[in-house]
Amino acid sequence: MLNYEALFADLAGIGLSSWRDELTGILAEKFSASAHGKLGEWQAVMSDLPAIEKLPADLSKRAVTVPRVGGISENRLRDSLLRLKPWRKGPFELCGVYIDTEWRSDLKWDRIKDSIAPLDGRSVLDVGCGNGYYALRMRGMGAKLVIGIDPTLLYVIQFLAICHFMQAEPVHVLPVRLHELPGDSNAFDTAFSMGVLYHQRCPEEHLSELKSSLKPGGELVLETLILPGNEATTRKPENRYARMRNIWLLPTLPKLESWLEAAGFDNIRLIDISRTTTEEQRTTEWMPFESLAAALDPADPTRTIEGWPAPRRAALICNKP
Repeated sequence: MLNYEALFADLAGIGLSSWRDELTGILAEKFSASAHGKLGEWQAVMSDLPAIEKLPADLSKRAVTVPRVGGISENRLRDSLLRLKPWRKGPFELCGVYIDTEWRSDLKWDRIKDSIAPLDGRSVLDVGCGNGYYALRMRGMGAKLVIGIDPTLLYVIQFLAICHFMQAEPVHVLPVRLHELPGDSNAFDTAFSMGVLYHQRCPEEHLSELKSSLKPGGELVLETLILPGNEATTRKPENRYARMRNIWLLPTLPKLESWLEAAGFDNIRLIDISRTTTEEQRTTEWMPFESLAAALDPADPTRTIEGWPAPRRAALICNKP
């Protein structure tokens, strides 16, 4: 079991000391030997990382950056970090090694960061945070605490690998789902759910859980796939959408807004609609599997290979009354 004392101290600072006992048990289970068949392999990578004095990271650059330090073989470090692929969110630059992730996540961040409530001094919940790229950028914008959650254990290991090199920040990434957190917190100033809603069998329940995580007046930042259209409707892919199996419901923008209203949010504002491009999501050495280009119709890139409209994402912000 990892040492989560800093996490529990930070949670106590926002009134969530009651989470300690339940979360301790959950985390012990998530990191148990039976949690994932590759856990031992990933732990071996962590053990192979060079021992260095932790360095201050630059969390304001498009690539979260830990500077070079003498005595590290960049080739060896690169080989070690490649053993943790696929790297999906980023980019990062760790001690001279540039991690060119599948997603240019900095592009999405640039689209939303100036429209959200300033993060300075705020406590933040980042749902579906992946390896913590956005959580670290949130800290770079002044958040006093960021709790990231993601059920994919590999992404949590990637975050721990990043933290191996950098001085401690009040940013934590936990291998849990939103509904696994210990009850309604009503403790966060801002909650992010980016690229998560369409993976939920019940999107209304997900939005309700997000609302329960926020303080009164808190802000939700929601980014998700939408379909074109002016009617409030949804469609469910029968098999795959853009080669993805786990897409449950795709709403139009009016339907998405109606879900937010039904969940009890107000002051709903659209801040961006963007079509995902192969500049933003693509195959790289760090994510060598098929990416967006393989999901689009080669004869008509405005459609997926299944005939759906190509991925288009809406970003909205709203508030808990």
